[in-house]
This record gives sequence, structure tokens and C-alpha cells, in this order.
Amino acid sequence: MEIDLPFIWAGLIAFAVLAYVLLDGFDLGIGILFPFLKDREERHLAMNTIAPVWDGNETWLVLGGGGLFAVFPLAYAIVMPALYPLIIAMLLGLIFRGVAFEFVHRTKRMQAFWEFGFWGGSLIAAIAQGMALGALVQGIAVDGRAYGGGNWDWLTPFSALTALALVVGYATLGATWLILKTEGATLARAQRFAMPLGAALVALIGVVSLATPFLRPEYLDRWFGWPSAAWSAIVPVLLAVAIWNLWSGLRNHDHLRPFLATVALFVLSYAGLGVSFYPNLVPPSLTIAEAAAPHSSMLFLLTGAVVLVPMILAYTAYSYWVFRGKISPDDGYH
Repeated sequence: MEIDLPFIWAGLIAFAVLAYVLLDGFDLGIGILFPFLKDREERHLAMNTIAPVWDGNETWLVLGGGGLFAVFPLAYAIVMPALYPLIIAMLLGLIFRGVAFEFVHRTKRMQAFWEFGFWGGSLIAAIAQGMALGALVQGIAVDGRAYGGGNWDWLTPFSALTALALVVGYATLGATWLILKTEGATLARAQRFAMPLGAALVALIGVVSLATPFLRPEYLDRWFGWPSAAWSAIVPVLLAVAIWNLWSGLRNHDHLRPFLATVALFVLSYAGLGVSFYPNLVPPSLTIAEAAAPHSSMLFLLTGAVVLVPMILAYTAYSYWVFRGKISPDDGYH
């Protein structure tokens, strides 16, 4: 029996993108929350909670983007021209954030500038990612084997809505991460942030989820047509469980459960996108099979991925294990 390599690679890339969103998501969330923390000491404490892991978290973005280029070159050639301004904005935001992260502790005279850069870079990257997601969900115009739309097709009310939802989602991840990693006044402040942010995130997930099926007829059929609706209904049921756990964890001052519940909200929202998209890689018409590279190329690259992905998972898990536990103001990694 022949292995379905396009499906396997689609799963690997989807996993890499999800890993990036979850891991770099709370990093970006810390940056988004930066101006709302009490003082410079508290802001630098928040940065220290992510200092050991933030650069490793971005590995998954490289794997996802590189994998798309190598294994689904047609999809890459269509998506990139459609989203060039957003991709460039995201990369500039991530670069500026990274530079700011390193420089903010190495200067006194320009410390405020680099703190602003850390916040601005995080916010720009999150907005660009959210708008790119909204543009992809709406569908990308294809003319033959090339992008067939205009320069501003990505800028719509729906893409602005998804950008807002992702910014709030990242901020919620950041707040619940601070609950997990800090103590005292910073912990209390993060708990105060997390409740309204969580409520806003749930509301935005609801609005986006209600709007998405009506963007395209095939989405509506996959969510409400029979028998696919029987399987699709699992997602909102599990979302309700995650929402309850987030609310209950925050109310009971649990330190771990709010973060895990927020992660679950992201995972289930991502699964909902999968329900809408499959079997397309680029909605509305480019399927996984049509976008795939030759079988020999995918097989060759898969041999590398079989070695590389477990290695990335291992060092990621090890770094989180080594730097587990709460961070105090006296701790520092710079």
C-alpha cells in the first residue's frame, strides 16, 4: 500500500504551525501586555519568564514555512504573493522584538526605546498573523497556477476581526503564562488581566466561529451538512469544556489550569479551521494533493523530518523542564 505522503506532510506542517502559535503565542502575549505591567521591574520579570525559551519557540515557524516551500511549492507560490505585506510586517515585527529583547537589558539610556520596540514588535507580529489567517480563511483567488487576486484582498472586516481575536488570544496566553510562572503582586495582576481577556477571547471565538461557515458554501456544508455535522459538533462541545476550565481555574486561583485551558481553546479553534479547510490546503480550490511536490521529493524530505522533528521536540521539552517552576525578581537569564 502506497503511503499518502501529501497527507502526512500536511499533518506535519499543521503541527509545526500549531506548535509555533502556542509556544510563541505566550511570548507575543507577554509583549502585548508589556505596557500594562506595573513598572520596569515587573516588565523585566515578565521578560525573564520567557528568556530561556523564546528563541527556541520560533523554530516551529521556520519548520512550518520551510516545509510549505519545500513540500507544497504551488501553495507557497500562491499564498506568498497574496499575503506579502502581512508576511513582511510579521517578520519585521519578530526581528525588532528579538533585537529589543536582547538590547533592553544592555542599555540604560535607550531602555525605554527598546521596551517600546518589544511591545510594538510583538503587537505588529500578532496583528499580521491574525490578518493573514483571516485572509486565508476567506479564500485566496487562484488563476491557473498563480495568485489571481489584488494587492489589498487581505484587508477586509473579517481579517480585521481575526486579527483582533488573535491579539486577545495571545494576550490571554501571556496572562495565564504569568499566572503559571510568577508570584506575589505580578501573579495577582496577571489574574486580574486574565479574566476579562478570557471573556473577550471566548466572545471573539464565538463571533469568528459564527461568521466562518457563511464565508463559503463548502464551509457551511462541512459544519451543518449531514453526516459531517455529527463529527463537527465535537469541536464546540470540547470548547465549552475548555471555557469552563478556564473560568473555574481563574476563579479558584489555580496556577496551571488557566494556561492549559487557554491552550485547549487555541487547539480546538485550530481544529475548527481544519474542519473548514479539509481537503483544501489553500481555500477555496487548491487541495493538498494538487499542491504537493513530486513523490520522490516528499519522501526524501520526510527522512530528514523523521530525525529533525523528534530532536526539536526533545530539546524543547528539555528546556521547559530545566526552567520549570516560578520565577522570582532575583532570578535572571540575561
